Amino acid sequence: MLISAPCVVSLVWRLEDAQGQLIDELTAPVEFFFGGDDLLAKVEEALDGQEAGFQTQLHLEPEHAFGDYNPELVFFEPASVFDDKLQPGMQFEGPPEGATTEGLPADAIYTVTEVYPEHVVLDGNHPLAGIALRLDVTVRDVREATEDEIEAGSVSEPGISILHSAPGGSDLH
Repeated sequence: MLISAPCVVSLVWRLEDAQGQLIDELTAPVEFFFGGDDLLAKVEEALDGQEAGFQTQLHLEPEHAFGDYNPELVFFEPASVFDDKLQPGMQFEGPPEGATTEGLPADAIYTVTEVYPEHVVLDGNHPLAGIALRLDVTVRDVREATEDEIEAGSVSEPGISILHSAPGGSDLH
């Protein structure tokens, strides 16, 4: 089956920064919805019309991956807004409740980068923002998308995407 929207592709990959430093490696195939929000546009462009067994290497500049780093998305919040268990690396979907900074995007994932006695530093940039990437990707399988997947614009495996944001920790999956 040729890859065309909507379908589901099963992929493995190796993701490195432009200097060859390993960022993530997916060795067990994972399914992604092709034609929705699961994959970066440049990845979909490379896979379109291909089939199982296809391999490619992509160089992704920040504007084609996770965007440029925006210093305006780094801000300080009073430590009193958070509980005592707050630690660097923790993440919040949208600004934390009680945030005093106005105009923060509600759809961003905010990462705690530093915790001080009086304030906390939050960063709304994607962890890979501003980084050029090298992606070696292999298509292991292609199948028709189910009606539910088409309606959702995603496969049923929650939390796995290389489009919007990465979970905390060192791996993207």
